[in-house]
Amino acid sequence: MQEYWELYMKNLEGKPASVLFNAGIYMEIEELKYTYPTIAFVKAKLKEPNERGLLSQSEEPEIFFLEDKLEASMIKFRIGKYVGRIISDGHVTFLYYLQFTYNWQDFLNFALDEHGSYEISSGFQDDGEWNYYRHLLYPTDREWQIIQNHKACDALKAKEDNLYLPRAIEHKLFFTRDGEQREALLAKLEEEGFSVQSEIENEEGMPGVSFYRIDKPFYHDIDELTLYLIDLLEAHGASYDGWETSIVKS
Repeated sequence: MQEYWELYMKNLEGKPASVLFNAGIYMEIEELKYTYPTIAFVKAKLKEPNERGLLSQSEEPEIFFLEDKLEASMIKFRIGKYVGRIISDGHVTFLYYLQFTYNWQDFLNFALDEHGSYEISSGFQDDGEWNYYRHLLYPTDREWQIIQNHKACDALKAKEDNLYLPRAIEHKLFFTRDGEQREALLAKLEEEGFSVQSEIENEEGMPGVSFYRIDKPFYHDIDELTLYLIDLLEAHGASYDGWETSIVKS
């Protein structure tokens, strides 16, 4: 099982949620679901959540220690794999897929022996299709775009870029329905102030175009822009394929 973890924010039942999950196992689900068919959780009520119901800085060390102890217990009893963590509404929930459940209580006893001060619940149920991983932990296309946006912003910031300064931001799209709405889409992009730069083609031979506009690449601004483009392109039979820009310093 590959280890490649991602952390992102989402809205969960109307509340902000911090989601950490192992993205590296996504391509292995069809094999793993037969070996690990049971979803399990350990849920702890936070003692000092922040005003948004998320983990406060003061409580981080204790929760991370709990997370490590659970992982050590999972390895000790060899019953499953840790796949993700959700922090929302004043609680932290650790999620696992289990190979078997006969020693689940032994796992809990070992993991939680030093955390009696927490209010903790736990349980498991069948999930042979890994629906909890696919639909709760794994990001939607829009959430994936935000993850990539923030990585790009972090990379620019690390190079002393002033993210508030407008500059040309280049985007790419590919037509997914034989370009049947191509002209309407290009006209809409021009109406929105974008300039088409060149025609492109991906590795599968799918046609597309690159286009650009002067915008700010700051986190919230680029999120709003790219999510708008995703919706616009999908409505016109095309898919969004990311953005890039140059570094601009103060």
